[in-house]
Amino acid sequence: MPVILASLRSFDFKAVFLAALDIVVVAYILYRLILLAKGRRAWQILIGIGVFFLLVLASNVLGLVTLNWLLQSVTPLGPVAIVILLYPELREVLERLGRLDFWGAPLSAARQENITETVEAVVTAATLLSARKTGALILLARETGLDDVIMTGTTLNATVTPELLTTIFYSGTALHDGAVILRNGRLVAAGCTLPLSDAPNIATNVHMRHRAAMGASENSDAVVVIVSEETGTISLSIGGKLDRGQSADLLREKLLTAFGKGAKKAAPRLHLPRRGSSNNKEKPAP
Repeated sequence: MPVILASLRSFDFKAVFLAALDIVVVAYILYRLILLAKGRRAWQILIGIGVFFLLVLASNVLGLVTLNWLLQSVTPLGPVAIVILLYPELREVLERLGRLDFWGAPLSAARQENITETVEAVVTAATLLSARKTGALILLARETGLDDVIMTGTTLNATVTPELLTTIFYSGTALHDGAVILRNGRLVAAGCTLPLSDAPNIATNVHMRHRAAMGASENSDAVVVIVSEETGTISLSIGGKLDRGQSADLLREKLLTAFGKGAKKAAPRLHLPRRGSSNNKEKPAP
């Protein structure tokens, strides 16, 4: 017993705690980076780098001197090559490190004004545009300001209304061919150009408007609403993923959830008969 007590006294709990914390933080960061790279061009590059190091190891074990020398001669150039090949992804990683959603924090901590009214306007406009089969591309900014995208369009800084959104995307207007940027309850700009997604696993039936939406949601934390000009289908893109076939209620729920405002179901209305009225009409006397 005295030996156990002496061991506990000499045990450095602080060092163990710091070591465990170090392992947990590194593991979590690697996990988030893997989720970020999976399904994109960077994932294939990382697989290629892994295969390269396996070839170095295999050539050393099998005694392939010439191949091993050649691979090891190229290895010192690896860090520079990785930076060049993964420049867009590294830029995105550094940007996401400063976002709350990368660390698992709710996005409701970000400053969002009048988001409920904005969501209602977007849902109403998307429903009207879908019925008319009018193409639309609407970006709702969250933490990323999207200033570089706003500079490609026409600044409006107007109140978000369904009438304004449907008018902008009407085929006869000058700003219909582009994206609309909504930020902090305001329609900031219209006719904006978005970067196309370069993900390798995009289906062939995904057209330019949807590719642009996926590219915008890959390069930022924006929520993108898309209305197809061909079918009138409403889609939603978050984090580079495309979710098609959105109804008005489902779109509203997902938009509110994306901004940390869980959708609230309205209480059913009771239709009471008015005074002096009756469902059973008196039959006229014969």
